[in-house]
Amino acid sequence: MTVLSPSPAAGPLADRPRLTEASLRRIEGVLLPVLAILAGMALFGLFIALVGKSPAEFYALVWRGGFGTAFSLENTLQRAAPLLLTALCVALPAQLGLVVIGGEGAFVLGGLASAWAGAHLAGFGGAGILLMALAGAGMGGLWIGIAGALRHIRGVNETISSLLLAYLAIALFNHIVEGPLRDPASLNKPSTVPISADLTIGAIPGFDIHWGFAIGCLACIAAAFVVGRTTFGFSARIAGGNARAAAVQGLPVGRLVLAFSAAGGAAAGLAGMIDVSAVQGSANASLVAGYGYTGILIAFLARQNPLAIIPMAILIGGIEASGGLVQRRMELPDATVLVLQGMLFVAILVSETLNGRLLPRSLLERTAP
Repeated sequence: MTVLSPSPAAGPLADRPRLTEASLRRIEGVLLPVLAILAGMALFGLFIALVGKSPAEFYALVWRGGFGTAFSLENTLQRAAPLLLTALCVALPAQLGLVVIGGEGAFVLGGLASAWAGAHLAGFGGAGILLMALAGAGMGGLWIGIAGALRHIRGVNETISSLLLAYLAIALFNHIVEGPLRDPASLNKPSTVPISADLTIGAIPGFDIHWGFAIGCLACIAAAFVVGRTTFGFSARIAGGNARAAAVQGLPVGRLVLAFSAAGGAAAGLAGMIDVSAVQGSANASLVAGYGYTGILIAFLARQNPLAIIPMAILIGGIEASGGLVQRRMELPDATVLVLQGMLFVAILVSETLNGRLLPRSLLERTAP
């Protein structure tokens, strides 16, 4: 009887399971943004050192101003509330491979539409807030839906059209606020008529955070469910991989483009409504605060994953919340944190070149022919 000796490959290492393609992509999906954030922070630390300041002190102040105390954490979550929704304005169309960067326009016009509706809904209470939300979301969805329609009908690049529409929206906003809808009582700072107290969104009980943060988190969870757990979301992801092949297979690519563009715009318009109802009390120049543009950074940091938008929005909200403390303690401009955000954005864009290359392919599970 012949005894076969074990092959060199046999043993515990050979029996150890290998990663599947899907698992490898999920791991890379987490590692890439984390490494990009660390690289961006390291690059910014070098910049801070070159101007004669301490990077360690800077990041210590960012932590303290954004997350170190209960007050700073509440301030961070408050700032993150609109960012959750403006990031969805980028992430939802991205499921179809669209790069929509005009969320700022949907945000300001959504806020304007909700302020106009609120001026006629005094005394309606919760129903009035709901109608304001519908007005803001409807206006935002219509505005970004135009970019989607131009892409589908005329083949116009959605990145360019949405950006141009954002500039047009801001111009229209300023004209309307300073003209037809201006409150005569607003002198130095033109604004619309303030909404009544019963139409304001209050704070979450026990916290100094308005309900907009909870609404934004729920919207991200709902978006993740639609994208990952419904046939509609599956169709969008298929169309995003290859729109022509999806059309050949009978998928309604045009309707998907319009629906996801409008849904993203509706999220940004709802963010504008929340800012009016919970913070501003009317539509005024403070609405043009760059929330739509910051949402682009957050969506890319989250790699267009609606669930990952939540922690990334909190991170960026904390960085923004620390700007005043950094300015006072280190005598740096308040816009210093914007430079940090810009470097993070560059780092995440560069990191995309490593997509699919970060982990060795030898980790993949061997499949029999």
